[in-house]
Amino acid sequence: MSKVSYYTAEGLKKLRDELNQLKDVERPRASQAIAEARDKGDLSENAEYDAAKEAQGLLELKIAKLEETLSGARLIDESQLDTSKVLVHSTVKIKNQTNGTQISYKLVAQSEADLASGKISVDSPIGKGLLGKKVGETAEIQVPNGVMKFDVLEISRD
Repeated sequence: MSKVSYYTAEGLKKLRDELNQLKDVERPRASQAIAEARDKGDLSENAEYDAAKEAQGLLELKIAKLEETLSGARLIDESQLDTSKVLVHSTVKIKNQTNGTQISYKLVAQSEADLASGKISVDSPIGKGLLGKKVGETAEIQVPNGVMKFDVLEISRD
């Protein structure tokens, strides 16, 4: 059974495009590499053939994982999001109680996470700790070096 994850239209399109690239371009390329290696003679001593077969196996595994992810993917209408509490696709502004640093994160599915652009996974420790919190509440989040406390300052859906 696949896990349900919520995606923006952009995130879902990116997943589908990657799957199409793997199936339509990479898969035929892997088959061609196997055929070329097979044509070079004795398969029992053909390292090129073994490498091509292994690469094909890894490619098929990647395709299967992407298909599983897509089977559990659901499109979320961001205009309908409740901003009274932190949910998937909420943008939340938080303040670290220890050092006073303020930062904004958008909570997204694992495959859309990109810390450089402020998108963190809802499956990350911070993401999990923020889910369900309301403005004014404090999230106590267990991280490897202890417990961090964040005040939820603002929730939006940009």
